[in-house]
Amino acid sequence: MQFGIFSVGDVTTDPTTGVTPSEHERIKAMVRIALKAEEVGLDVFAVGEHHNPPFAAPANPTVLLSNIAARTEKIVLSTSTTLITTNDPVRLAEDYAMLQHLADGRLDLMMGRGNTGPVYPWFGKDIREGIPLAVENYALLHQLWREEVVDWQGKFRTPLQGFTSTPRPLDGVPPFVWHGSIRSPEIAEQAAYYGDGFFANHIFWPTSHFQQLIAFYRQRFEHYGHGKADQAIVGLGGQAFIRPKSQDAWNEFRPYFDNAPVYGHGPSLEDFTEQTPLTVGSPQEVIDKTLTFREHFGDYQRQLFLMDHAGLPLKTVLEQLDLLGEEVVPVLRKELEAKRPAHVPDAPTHESLKAAREAQAVTA
Repeated sequence: MQFGIFSVGDVTTDPTTGVTPSEHERIKAMVRIALKAEEVGLDVFAVGEHHNPPFAAPANPTVLLSNIAARTEKIVLSTSTTLITTNDPVRLAEDYAMLQHLADGRLDLMMGRGNTGPVYPWFGKDIREGIPLAVENYALLHQLWREEVVDWQGKFRTPLQGFTSTPRPLDGVPPFVWHGSIRSPEIAEQAAYYGDGFFANHIFWPTSHFQQLIAFYRQRFEHYGHGKADQAIVGLGGQAFIRPKSQDAWNEFRPYFDNAPVYGHGPSLEDFTEQTPLTVGSPQEVIDKTLTFREHFGDYQRQLFLMDHAGLPLKTVLEQLDLLGEEVVPVLRKELEAKRPAHVPDAPTHESLKAAREAQAVTA
């Protein structure tokens, strides 16, 4: 099972000091956080795509992830998410194949529609076409990575005739794709149809909501013949603030929670931790709550935590990663691996996908 972190790249004032980092400082901090994630033994670093303040996350995540790829050796780089609705699939095919080569295969993608309505007209799209755009654009991207020469015609872009996307995927193996969704069963259906992964954000909504989406994805994954329902590839988001002593964590995190851009001035910290995956407390408390995710969703392959948001200073985030990597993840990894049945697969990697492709070629 893979463990990692994902960043939304928000530029938020620290409510305890009144200091607001510059975009430059925030971007540099994300690089430092990614390097720290590898240092403490995490498996994945993912970054979102935003085109509006207060986010400094890149409009094109390939630039940031290329920089990180050049400075790391093991950690898998991902997006959280890439906007499949407003990006041209041809450009996505080329950019991420290039990044896959630069990262020596340490790359996968999370595709999604995004959660910022105005982004559609900014890129000449109609938000009312969000689902059809996601379906058509991904169908083209999927084809571009698997066929050398593509003839294609659809509704939302000009036709392609005899087109070859370059560079070709590394070793002939396209990056693995997760489809991320907060509320759309159509996206879960899309993930199941292709046998791709499904990633549930699992942060701002109650567990029962995501249980329905994941159960639907698993059912449809089996329907399309990719394996049994419990073999479907599931990823979950999570959120934690950790200190050695639980009360210290509550006291320190409260002002950040109360003033956070997304959920600040809403439910109390106590209510939010009760109703969502947010865990504030000691390493053991984070371990205990995260282990309940398997009870709710079944065996799954990837767990990502949101750690660097709401104005938390870089020093604090790095301390959080020390606790996550040294005290939380080793226990989770051991506990969840011991419970995972032999027939449930690990998270796909470039090497595992390459091996499966070679094995298929031998038997064909």
